[in-house]
Amino acid sequence: MNLRQPLTRRRKPAENWLKRAFSIIVTLALLAWLASDSRWRMVGDAFASITPGAFAAVTLSLFVTYILRALRVCDEFRDEVGGRFGACLRVILIHNAMINVVPFRGGETAFPILLRQVFGVSIVRAGASLLWFRLQDAFVVGVLACLVWPGLHPALRAAGIAALIAVAWYLPSWARAPHDWAGRGSIVSKLGKLRDIFTEATGRSRYGWWWTVANWALKLAVQGWLLAMLLGTSFQTAFPGAVGAEAAAILPVQGVAGFGTYEAGAAAALLYSGIAMKDGLQAALALHLFILCSAVATGAIAWLFPSKSTLPETPAAGPARK
Repeated sequence: MNLRQPLTRRRKPAENWLKRAFSIIVTLALLAWLASDSRWRMVGDAFASITPGAFAAVTLSLFVTYILRALRVCDEFRDEVGGRFGACLRVILIHNAMINVVPFRGGETAFPILLRQVFGVSIVRAGASLLWFRLQDAFVVGVLACLVWPGLHPALRAAGIAALIAVAWYLPSWARAPHDWAGRGSIVSKLGKLRDIFTEATGRSRYGWWWTVANWALKLAVQGWLLAMLLGTSFQTAFPGAVGAEAAAILPVQGVAGFGTYEAGAAAALLYSGIAMKDGLQAALALHLFILCSAVATGAIAWLFPSKSTLPETPAAGPARK
């Protein structure tokens, strides 16, 4: 009798419960901190210092990052998409809104579901591509973090960047290498199929890395610019805070809607730039609220304009059998 399988099954719900409990605790801690000493009002005052023109420029620039992400999807699924950029943009906007609203990373499921509904892409294929997208995001943000993180020794910067680039280069090569996993048993055989699908995902996009770098360069520049205006400091001082916030946002355990972990990542990076923890948390929260409102607003607008599905229409159902 194999005792490991029941133990594993019992352990997984416990691990999920611990992650969710941690997420809720982090978020409640942030809310408790804000509820004390009228800090919500200070967050509103930070926005009041930004001119309408600057606010409009930040909003427009952030929307351009959505366009870059949509182009990335169009490139990855070009055979299925058939040049329907508007439909790709709608998928990205709704997916982005769901990520920011649904807790515990549940919003990620919107991406494969929408691709299945609109373009007929299989859930497994879309999920593998999403995994590769997220890995590319993590590598790019990691390299940027190594480049700009304050106080990091040059040797550690170089080592971190080299390690990330090496892993990013190795993963697709490993996935494409011939393997005999199909004949090693049921579990390994299934993993082999996933590896083959992941191989397809890593090789489909022609300009995937370029879209990823362009998206994150603009996104972090916009966030750094807004954070600098919220703090009343220079872009060079605020930019590491934007990188720290996004680096924290890709961690496997998050606060509800990212609240708590996002702000902590930004404030921790800003400490090295001489920004007090209290000021860093307040500015990061204001930045986070702006990004959240932008995501929800654009996602809601996209939801109002449904895309025509490329799936064949199902025949009308006949009368129910008695």
